[in-house]
Amino acid sequence: MKIRRQICIVFQVILLMNPILSFAQKDTCIVPVSPLFKSVSVQPETGYAELTWNLSPSSDIAAYIIYNHNTGYWLTIDTLWDPGVSSYFYHSTGTKYFSESYVVAALKLPVCASPLSNILSTIFCSASIDTCKKQIHISWNRYTNYPLKVLEYRILVSKNGAPLAEMFTVDSLASSFIMSDFETDTRYCFAVRAELEGGVVSNSNKSCLDTKMQRPPQWINADYATVTNEGKIDLSFTFDQLSEINNFSLERETGATGTYQSIAAFNSGSGSLSYTDNNADIHKVNYYRIAAINNCDLPVKYSNTASNIVLELNRNQDIINLTWNHYRQWNGTIGSDKLLIYTGNGIAESHDLVSGDTLFYINYSDLMYKVSGGEVCFTIEEDEASNPFGAAGISISNKVCAPVTERISVPNTFTPDHNLVNDTFRPVLSFTPSNYRLVITDIKRRTLFESSDYADEWDGTINGKALPEGIYMWFLKVVTPSGKTISKTGTVNIIFNQ
Repeated sequence: MKIRRQICIVFQVILLMNPILSFAQKDTCIVPVSPLFKSVSVQPETGYAELTWNLSPSSDIAAYIIYNHNTGYWLTIDTLWDPGVSSYFYHSTGTKYFSESYVVAALKLPVCASPLSNILSTIFCSASIDTCKKQIHISWNRYTNYPLKVLEYRILVSKNGAPLAEMFTVDSLASSFIMSDFETDTRYCFAVRAELEGGVVSNSNKSCLDTKMQRPPQWINADYATVTNEGKIDLSFTFDQLSEINNFSLERETGATGTYQSIAAFNSGSGSLSYTDNNADIHKVNYYRIAAINNCDLPVKYSNTASNIVLELNRNQDIINLTWNHYRQWNGTIGSDKLLIYTGNGIAESHDLVSGDTLFYINYSDLMYKVSGGEVCFTIEEDEASNPFGAAGISISNKVCAPVTERISVPNTFTPDHNLVNDTFRPVLSFTPSNYRLVITDIKRRTLFESSDYADEWDGTINGKALPEGIYMWFLKVVTPSGKTISKTGTVNIIFNQ
């Protein structure tokens, strides 16, 4: 027994010195048939390589020799002195860093080795993260398609130390996979499993990485887009202050068929941004959004869309028709819609509109005595309620105006008989004059009535005494809201009903 062991040691030394020696001496050895190397697989957690083969059909096999190829030549790593052994575990640190190749040979005594078996190589998996595109790239070398055909590959994933679990499947020709849906600040590990014919599998090593990335803003809120009195568009945005990204790009799209173009860039860590667009056409709908830009100059988070409100006015005689578009798009809800009317002394009226309406009409005659300038103007104001980020947005449209109608009509007859019908006389104006002077005389030029208040009326008396029927003269001078001075003269008849 001791002699047999010494012989085995000598054989091992010889094989280590010349691992492909066949010892094919025809008179002393019949070269055995090579075993069929069936599979090689890595235990991802330990790095052990598990080899399996079919036994050589030759008789009198004494041992199986395992070879490894990672230094440019085949190196014997072990000799298994058991003719019935068909598997082997090899603890190699190399499987963590590259693909390792193996072969098996059968050995007959005294020193007669078979040719080397077919070659099988471990699957080496590597994972890398592209923080710019927020992608994890997983790649591997394809497993040899012999003696067992590769059916498909499965990607095993582990998160924060959890066991590896199958998550993705790709076809047998694949050698890479991109994972886009992952969490930041998380440790991920990956392995690849080749599914072979007959239910056999070959696993790769385990490759791990940490998904440390710039934290993008979790939210960006477009607060408002509102038109200023100067015909510009003021914009405001707020964003998540915990963001590690401070670079932003403001984009504008004009009209429903336009495309977004970058119009400004910002760097801000304050949680808010404001900007005045001096170049926008306020008579067109302009859509705005901002994007958070990462270190790779790529947008990673967009705000909701903000748009200006475009108000249009059409007048049909006494009817003023107003139409507009709705603001787009609050993160909250529409709080209120209002029509603001400017008559020359600030805001004269504010009409609450039905939410959802985009059409309103108003009679000019309802406004004419409130107008103190040369025109009456309108804007639409829409505000936001229930914003999830606590922002309160108000958007005001462009201002549209209609010129005042400056008409003066003077009756030529009145009947001061105290029957409450046509008892007084005064000129009828379609506006509120900025200056007014009315004088009434008899035909001898004696002044009977005089007033600088356009609302004053003459009751056909002088000093409380009724005047007789007849013709009387009037002289009128007014300055209209547009600044025009108008002077008129005429006569009026006093008639008493019989």
